[in-house]
Amino acid sequence: MTEPKNIRNLAIIAHVDHGKTTLVDGLLKAGGTYRENQATTERAMDSMDLEKEKGITIKAKNTSVHWNNHIINIVDTPGHADFGGEVERVMKMVDGVLLVVDAYEGPQAQTRFVLKKALAQGLRPVVFVNKMDRPNVDPAKVHDQVLELFLELEATEEQFNAPFIYGSARAGWVSETADGEQRDMSFLLEKIEQFIPPPVAELEGEFQMLISNIDWDNFVGRVAVGKVSRGKVKMGDRVYLLGKEPGEPAKALKVTKVFQYTGLAFSDTVEGTAGDIVGISGFEDADIGQTVAGSPTAEAMPFVAIDPPTIEMQLSVNDSPLAGREGEHVTSRKIRDRLAKEAKANVAIQVRDTDLAGIFALAARGSMQIAVLVEQMRREGFEVCVSRPIAITKKAEDGTTLEPFETLWVESPEEYVGGIMKRLAARKARIDDIKPHAHSTTIVCTIPTRGIIGFEFELMNLTSGHGIFSHLFKEYAPHCGGMSTRTTGTLVSTEGGEATSYALDTIQVRGKLFIGPGEQVYDGMLIGENPRTDDLPVNPTRAKQLTNFRSAGADKGIQLTPPIRFSLERAIEYIAGDELVEVTPKSIRLRKRLLDQHLRAREAKRMKDLAEA
Repeated sequence: MTEPKNIRNLAIIAHVDHGKTTLVDGLLKAGGTYRENQATTERAMDSMDLEKEKGITIKAKNTSVHWNNHIINIVDTPGHADFGGEVERVMKMVDGVLLVVDAYEGPQAQTRFVLKKALAQGLRPVVFVNKMDRPNVDPAKVHDQVLELFLELEATEEQFNAPFIYGSARAGWVSETADGEQRDMSFLLEKIEQFIPPPVAELEGEFQMLISNIDWDNFVGRVAVGKVSRGKVKMGDRVYLLGKEPGEPAKALKVTKVFQYTGLAFSDTVEGTAGDIVGISGFEDADIGQTVAGSPTAEAMPFVAIDPPTIEMQLSVNDSPLAGREGEHVTSRKIRDRLAKEAKANVAIQVRDTDLAGIFALAARGSMQIAVLVEQMRREGFEVCVSRPIAITKKAEDGTTLEPFETLWVESPEEYVGGIMKRLAARKARIDDIKPHAHSTTIVCTIPTRGIIGFEFELMNLTSGHGIFSHLFKEYAPHCGGMSTRTTGTLVSTEGGEATSYALDTIQVRGKLFIGPGEQVYDGMLIGENPRTDDLPVNPTRAKQLTNFRSAGADKGIQLTPPIRFSLERAIEYIAGDELVEVTPKSIRLRKRLLDQHLRAREAKRMKDLAEA
């Protein structure tokens, strides 16, 4: 049995692409997870296909390194602010954090977001300055930036005096100083064992554990994951799932299996002991934030508060003329069941039925979070329609409308700052600070959440891909009025059928195309972008009329510009309020919410009359 003093529980914190997942791979190798001759998986902790494709961590995951008679449980946390719900709940499982910072870029905004949560929980940090093998690194400057960040986030004296380790996770070496002797990764494990405190847990007494994550096993179903705070648990034990609300009765259940996280998977273990992070099964229904205890009268453990959702989107049954051709799951019942399953495992997403049949409202921290869910669903065979995100507003006591605001950090080369400031002003941003650096400038501003929607792609175009931004929820404040985030209109198909080269050749002079010849279109589908702000009806299915004087071979001279292809996130942020994204396992199409052009004209007139009234 492993005693709490030989256990270390820590979360890894880093900005997107600062190398934390590669670092976990290095620690697993140092702990002997991989045999000498075993083929290793690069970025092994990023197990979802989407994570490997995007190069980011989406779901918080557990692993453990068994080293020198110690169990070091590591939780890999997402660095993207949209996945804040994942971050907040893992802080309840750990006693310290390993802060990974790029030796060139220094701490970024998302580092700030997760670190703020960790320091507020009183967790001890160890700082790892990564990518020391990059050219132009400045470890001394990065060291000072991290200490400034600690001061800004009100770190305690103990947290401020965190040890700094330097190295390269990819090259597999670490050092105690920036120019010191290069040692293997086990030196970092020594520092973790030295500076991260063992878990505070009671060996004796009735079993108690807070559920911080939900996993799934194909044989036993739901697995509740958390840190055992008191006692121990083994297979066959009778435990109680305490109610969510005071006075709600506890549910008795029998533990069917206890899992311990070892290496890259979880293995059956004989016993879960105080201080260790384990998974237990035997639940039909258990939610994150509930307490599992050895007695029905035990007191429920407090759960960390989670930042509120700030945007809402609608997910609906696909009702386009092409519905049902490419997906297996197309009914509202299947979609509702899938969303309910997601809401149970993801505390940051809220799902509710709307007044309209087959339309569900999803609330989340950001549009990327919902885009990731929809991308997973399409890979599982679902067909859905997704609306543009809208900010969730509230009413103040005096009746005024409040909307969410975020602090936005934009980093860009200096020559693009003027254009960025202009676009931020159009999105109702208030500039708080401008910080010039050697090779770039950072703009800090307060912006409505709706002003961030679609900004990423605008920034990429403005800066030729050199600009990056991060954001953090700040507050609810009075609504700041109307805002126009899209400055173009669309080319809308008036017919259904197959798009022809002849028709697209005449249409492409009017704007940029979203489709190519031979693709199926329908009335109300968006087939291109109009440089002007209004929508232009076009017929992409028109064929050339053949006569005795014209041969069919004359079409060979047509030169079509390659169409713009949208990723799911780009499509969701591009569409206007009266448009939807049709998502199927094979296609992403943009369309009008009302497909019939006569109904659209009637609705536009009604909205105009309302505005003038």
